[in-house]
Amino acid sequence: MLKKTYAIIISLALAVAMAGCSQSSSSTDANSAAFSTTASSAQTSKATITNADLGTDESASSQESSSSDNSSKTDSDRFTERDLQQTADTSGAKQLTVSDNSTIDITEAGVYVISGTASNCTIKVNAASEDKVQLVLDGVNITNDDFPAIYVLSADKCFVTTTEKENSLSVTGEFRSDGDTNTDAVIFSKDDLVFNGKGTLKIVSKYDNGISGKDDIKFTGGTYEISSANDSVESNDTISVCDGTFNITSGKDGLHCENDEDSTLGIIYISGGVFSINASSDAIQANTNVQLDGGTLNLKGGEGIESTYVLINDGKINIQATDDGINAASKSSAYNTPSIEINGGEITISMGQGDTDAIDSNGNITINGGKIDITAGMSSFDCDGKATYNGGTIIINGTQVDSIPQSMMGGGGNGGMRGGRGDF
Repeated sequence: MLKKTYAIIISLALAVAMAGCSQSSSSTDANSAAFSTTASSAQTSKATITNADLGTDESASSQESSSSDNSSKTDSDRFTERDLQQTADTSGAKQLTVSDNSTIDITEAGVYVISGTASNCTIKVNAASEDKVQLVLDGVNITNDDFPAIYVLSADKCFVTTTEKENSLSVTGEFRSDGDTNTDAVIFSKDDLVFNGKGTLKIVSKYDNGISGKDDIKFTGGTYEISSANDSVESNDTISVCDGTFNITSGKDGLHCENDEDSTLGIIYISGGVFSINASSDAIQANTNVQLDGGTLNLKGGEGIESTYVLINDGKINIQATDDGINAASKSSAYNTPSIEINGGEITISMGQGDTDAIDSNGNITINGGKIDITAGMSSFDCDGKATYNGGTIIINGTQVDSIPQSMMGGGGNGGMRGGRGDF
């Protein structure tokens, strides 16, 4: 049976698929501003984000399509060829060494290989708006008191590429502002950031964020160990990941994406990578939508995943939460109704005791496929709108069910109905 779908009439043309970060999906007609989906009983095609530019410079072009057109979108539409290259072309690169109490000023496009150990040193990028700057971290260790280790004021895009050497960036105190700019992260950027490479980057932020970007942030490779007092990775527009290894400990959200001025932005997209996120608040939060097309995610927090629209097509997802495992709430005006849609993947959710929900939507829940294994002391499903089950496997407290059940309490599904409309 066909279900209500969500999409925008803007779609991106298919570009050349890149090895290691390739995924396909299809979209159809809808009335929302961000996703498109198709579902037929247990057989479903992958839904996809189509409303935001997730990085189509250099290698992909965008085109309008009518609402009846079918379109496909791969990772190569979101990530350019250069984004996906894990080794920088260092022929002709400038070699730079960090030093104590200094600023390394980078004012033009190019590749910069940076090494050394220093305290109170900032790598400052202030290039032309069309310039692409690549920072190759080749054994860099910077510890600052109150200012970013990498500070991007202007560039078309800044690449942060790690060699196989270990790199570490830390800020130990409260951040000071730069004029009207509230610098609040170890890596702070006003323009697009791309993280890739074959090495390790350790980031410690004792009082604020790990990485902050005012536009788009992408990860296509590398290993990242981030510890932060507030958000570990935050962006205004999008966070997109197709590969990488992430070990994140956050005093607030692990991944956070929010744009107060544009409701079509605030998007997190993941198609690959290995994540271990331990967050005091949400492991993954995006105001408009979260789309998971793959990856291995071990998420621990107050909530595992939160957005207005949560779309899971694939991936191995393990969530331990003390509030909601997966939560859809009205955080963006892009959608009339918050929704959770699950088309595939392996999802395991373990909930703490008390007033908790494994899968909680202030609007609709649609399950078309995948395997969902829930251990819940209180509520497995909480839906304020319409709950639709078209296919897939649902296991609650060890018992497999053939529908989205009314509240199955702890103890193998023999508990009674929990009070309140729409509890399942």
